Amino acid sequence: MKRVLLIPIAILGLGVAAVFVLWLTRPKAVPSPVEQVLPVIRVLTLNPQALQLIVKGQGTVTPRTESNLKSQVSGEVVWVSPSLVAGGFFDAGDPLLKLAPVDYEADLESARALLARAESEAGRAEKERLRQRRLADRSVASQARIDDAENAAHVAEAGLREAHARLGRAERDLERTTLHAPYRGRVRSETADLGQFVSRGEALARIYAVDYAEVRLPLPDRELRYLDVPLGYRFPKIRDDSETEEAYPIQDLAEVGPGSMAGPKVILRAEFAGEDHEWTGSIVRTEGELDPKSRMVTVVARVEDPYGRSDEGGRPPLAVGLFVQAEISGRIIPEAIVIPRSALQEGGRVLVLDSENRLHYRSVQVLRTERESVVVEGGLEAGERVVVSPLPAAIEGMSVRISNEDSGLGGSESS
Repeated sequence: MKRVLLIPIAILGLGVAAVFVLWLTRPKAVPSPVEQVLPVIRVLTLNPQALQLIVKGQGTVTPRTESNLKSQVSGEVVWVSPSLVAGGFFDAGDPLLKLAPVDYEADLESARALLARAESEAGRAEKERLRQRRLADRSVASQARIDDAENAAHVAEAGLREAHARLGRAERDLERTTLHAPYRGRVRSETADLGQFVSRGEALARIYAVDYAEVRLPLPDRELRYLDVPLGYRFPKIRDDSETEEAYPIQDLAEVGPGSMAGPKVILRAEFAGEDHEWTGSIVRTEGELDPKSRMVTVVARVEDPYGRSDEGGRPPLAVGLFVQAEISGRIIPEAIVIPRSALQEGGRVLVLDSENRLHYRSVQVLRTERESVVVEGGLEAGERVVVSPLPAAIEGMSVRISNEDSGLGGSESS
């Protein structure tokens, strides 16, 4: 019985002894420091630079002036200018169409004869009036005869004025048998032909001016913040050092002449005849109304000599009806801070890196947001480092690690 009890006790003792030996011979654990893994980011070192804002728009080319050419007299068409065809060009004062002048020549001759008779009657009446006055001075003529002579002289004078008026009208009607171009332009359409009888006031052609072309460019009203455009009644005139500052009403632009108004430069681009071309013009005015539905304001760009008639290099025409893309030169920001759009966080904030490579949130004032960049007008200073890589789990004061630096827009960027 004792032997049976000793066997498990012996086995247990051997096990305890084995565990003790293993514990004595165990390897010693060597502690090692835990390495902290920091997020790797890209930053942009801010370097303010001069920046000119560009406002983009699009529109269709329209003529500055478009008119219906109408006849001021009636008659048969006896001559049509070769330029009076759809697409034809003409200069100011060119004859475009002639009507038969025979009837108006006869009216002119009749008016001249009427004037000669009126002059004769007026002369005779004046002599009779003077004669009656002389007789009255000698107390020979009666007052009734004097009054009759005075009245006859007034009637003859009125007839003379009427004869002059008829002669002037006859001369003008004869001149109007030839229709002259009111300005340098082009024919859009015409309806007159040889042998056709036209009535006074009948439209014979549709013409438009080619000295300037205009493009209406609808822009969102917020875009006007970036442009120096005439929003009020007056628009400043370009002056030299010897002149004092002047201002002219916007509607007087055509009278002042080309190059005299200080409007923002605009570049128009379009594809014409299978090639890309561009034309340079300027903004001359804004239209008077704001679209209440779209909140769009229309600015008007003007281009001189759109058909290149004075261009020896054969510049392609800026034809009426052409659809163009426009780039308007806006305000110049002397020290603009431009950051990538990815750097702008929700709520108008950015992540700024301090000298110890720790993150801090900073609220900024955004001047303009573009497709890939943001122009900041407040909240950042030159030399600061802004995080440009995505960091959704950023925490205030968190340490990060940056990569090597390269130059970028508005400063230097590490990538």
